[in-house]
Amino acid sequence: MPHLLIVDDDDAIRETLAEMGRDSGFSVAVAASVKDALIQLERQAPDLVLTDVRLPGGNGMDIFKNVAAASAEVVVMTGHGTVDYAVQALRLGATDFLVKPICMERLNGILSRVVANAGGDLPGMPFEEAGRFGKLYGASECMTALYRQIGRVAPTNVTTLLIGESGTGKELAAHAIHELSPRRQRPFIAVNCGAISPNLIESEMFGHERGSFTGADRQHKGYFERADGGTLFLDEVTEMPLDLQVKLLRVLETGQFMRVGTNREIGCDIRIVAATNRNPEQAVQEGKLREDLYYRLSVFPIELPPLRDRGDDILFLAQRFLQAQNQETGKNKVFSPQAAEALAQYDWPGNVRELKNFVRRAFIMADGDVLNVDMLAPHVSPSGDAPTSQVSVPVGETLAEADRRLILATLARCNGVKKQTAAMLGISPKTLYNRLEEYAAAGYILPGEDGSSEARDAT
Repeated sequence: MPHLLIVDDDDAIRETLAEMGRDSGFSVAVAASVKDALIQLERQAPDLVLTDVRLPGGNGMDIFKNVAAASAEVVVMTGHGTVDYAVQALRLGATDFLVKPICMERLNGILSRVVANAGGDLPGMPFEEAGRFGKLYGASECMTALYRQIGRVAPTNVTTLLIGESGTGKELAAHAIHELSPRRQRPFIAVNCGAISPNLIESEMFGHERGSFTGADRQHKGYFERADGGTLFLDEVTEMPLDLQVKLLRVLETGQFMRVGTNREIGCDIRIVAATNRNPEQAVQEGKLREDLYYRLSVFPIELPPLRDRGDDILFLAQRFLQAQNQETGKNKVFSPQAAEALAQYDWPGNVRELKNFVRRAFIMADGDVLNVDMLAPHVSPSGDAPTSQVSVPVGETLAEADRRLILATLARCNGVKKQTAAMLGISPKTLYNRLEEYAAAGYILPGEDGSSEARDAT
């Protein structure tokens, strides 16, 4: 069941939207402020976020950097006087906006589309057909090899590690493994380990008893308990705190865990599928991932290919995303031959997720029925080619220092735009924010903070 988060300080609007969401097949969480929204985001990653612009404690823009870009779609709701905010939201990565009073027909179209995308195949539709494998799309040779690997491991109970850049479809691959397994009728729960506060992650994973800590006013079942009998997908597992990695290893070995606030062990029968956008062996060397946990998770490792290596899949996917927009709006927009060529030649550092969001934004911004090359964003359009930047790393430099140099140089190259920086580096926005906080705490001035385009030591 897809998950919907509604963020609005109007009780009546929240109640109406929540009812529509449930009727459309969503599980629903609501929040009246930015603070409440961040709490809900930590509890469960949504498939769709409907957020007002003006909120107590901030505005809808504050939610973007905390959405597990996951594949969550963000639709901004705005009054007539704040349409400029909606345009800004589109530039930050929102997929659509609704002007209040909300057109319910448009909203129902959005809800139906997200449910269709998240819910998998339609009744009677085969799991696999030409160019599609579950919710994975593409017919390139490397994708066909990926489908074969998934098909082999899925019927087993083997712990699987998915390795691939951000936006390559690791959650969709995990879902395919679940759908082809004997556990398909049981829960599939996806958890973004990098999006949960370190203070809450143990409670969210294993649950807690009432009174176990300040604010624990009721018993809470964690992801392990809720996924019993099914599949638990641990995305960005290398972002999990090391002390929790020890407890996760124990659960994998014993099949038992304890809620926070009790010594009573609870048994669980789950299949673990983990994922990382890092090189896992490098993460072990850097101390981000325990070596014993790595070997326990990677019984059957699967690498997902980046979009730039998938050849004709780029245009195949772009046309599919464009067709979805046409069907939703009743329009018939097309790519010009020059625009199609530019899309095929771009490297897409953010992979399929970047392509999907790009097509949506281009569709919205285009006035006519033809998306010409001059309508494409500067970083995609051939006319927007920029000079290549280089980062010098002295021989013998630590991996952590080389990592820092590359991240800060890329941030400067992107003029301080963090979302674009994360996409170019192939990491999640959450991971980027965590790294930048570490660098700022260590005394580095980040690009843009002092009006410059370069990072340097504060000293």
